[in-house]
Amino acid sequence: MTPLVSIVIPVYNGADFLREAIDSALAQTWPNVEVLVVNDGSTDGGATEAIAKSYGGRIRYFSKPNGHVASALNFGIRQMAGPYFSWLSHDDLYKPGKIAAQMEALGRLGGDTVVYGDFEILEQASGALTPVRLPDVPSAHFRHYITLNSAIHGCTLLVPKRCLDACGQFDESLRTTQDYDLWFRIAGRFRFVHLPGIVVTSRHHAAQGTNALRDVAAIECDRLRVGFVRALTDGEVAAAAGTSAPRAYLGMAARLQGLGFSEARSAALERARAAAGHRSRLARFALEAEAALAFWARPHLARLRRWIG
Repeated sequence: MTPLVSIVIPVYNGADFLREAIDSALAQTWPNVEVLVVNDGSTDGGATEAIAKSYGGRIRYFSKPNGHVASALNFGIRQMAGPYFSWLSHDDLYKPGKIAAQMEALGRLGGDTVVYGDFEILEQASGALTPVRLPDVPSAHFRHYITLNSAIHGCTLLVPKRCLDACGQFDESLRTTQDYDLWFRIAGRFRFVHLPGIVVTSRHHAAQGTNALRDVAAIECDRLRVGFVRALTDGEVAAAAGTSAPRAYLGMAARLQGLGFSEARSAALERARAAAGHRSRLARFALEAEAALAFWARPHLARLRRWIG
């Protein structure tokens, strides 16, 4: 029997793009999908609801009071009939073979795996398309990777519901980082595998929520990464960076500083000091000096190391 995949589309005042998103979900070549549209308290005079209801029984439509994206996604997850979850933002589009390619891969990889793919960015104003192709990251290094990179697009994922049952759902207190918070938790127990190939068109436009919440996102991203840095193990960080744990944390601190995450940078420096605690005072001083250099001369560190020997 072909497994059912549940596609959840949360939407708030999304009449401009919702129809295209629903159409792309219904156009999936995988033969067994359900499309759940969750109206998160739209205030557009019924325009969003009218579009969703125009599909009749082809989709499952729900309306709830506004609670933001995480609450709408969780609502949809609770209504799912299928054992696989796929998220589609109301202003994004799936490629027709998205679900089929990922379900076929899961058949090879096994059910305790989350798969994700590449995407393209559509600039709504100009129509320009920019592909974003991600590196293949070993699953054991995935938590380290998303601590330092914000490249994963949540709508490219296909998640077995058993992962959500085991690790929990989206944190509704988070406005902009609810996805990375959940992926990090799931990655502590399940594999994440990158499948090359563009599966989502991500629309960039002036009314996008991420633009309106830019200041909130900056604070949330910093604090989220503080938690990530503290949750990673020394072995995990050292293996992913290919060096000793103290040096790996210093590299992490430099990267986080470069991204503007000062609290997370401080957390990484704390981990570097703790990991170097058993070393000599001279060794600890060298690490501190390297940390200081990292924030004003990071591009030149490799050359400096060669000179120092």
